[in-house]
Amino acid sequence: MSALEPRVPRRIVTGHTPDGVSVVVSDGPVPVSRELPEDGVAFHEIWSTEGAPARIVAVEPQDPTERLLAVPPPPRGTKIRINEFAPGHLDDRGLQSPVHRTASVDYGIVLEGEITLVLDDSEVTARAGDVVVQRGTDHAWANRGDVVARVVFVLVDGEFDDGLAATLPGGLAGLMHGGPRD
Repeated sequence: MSALEPRVPRRIVTGHTPDGVSVVVSDGPVPVSRELPEDGVAFHEIWSTEGAPARIVAVEPQDPTERLLAVPPPPRGTKIRINEFAPGHLDDRGLQSPVHRTASVDYGIVLEGEITLVLDDSEVTARAGDVVVQRGTDHAWANRGDVVARVVFVLVDGEFDDGLAATLPGGLAGLMHGGPRD
């Protein structure tokens, strides 16, 4: 990406020996990073769990990030990623991501820069150190600044209350289940 030079994060994963001794099983750059150059966004997949409670094994048989890029976490699971939003990639509506809704509770922690959260009737700009608690609302993101915005997202699978789901335009038919452009 011309305006974005992704900074691949270091990931340290712990595990156990066959005797139950705590050890570092991997230490290095995250194994999966993907870019959407036309949107000026990079995704660095840190970790993912399936099911709850999360199953803890000595060593994962396969890295849980080596899957297709999907925005929401797995059913009853979690996901942590770092997104980098380059400046200068806004569409004609002033948005950098598609408007989307997921059945999840997402914690967005701004590490660097600033990012604007756009909702149906309002928007708010979060800066380094701010935390957004995103609770299943229709939303989009936009970096309207002049430096890269780096945001950690921790996503936790959720389920809409039936009463709330009944009030949503189109109900739950418009939920995002796949990647950012699905």
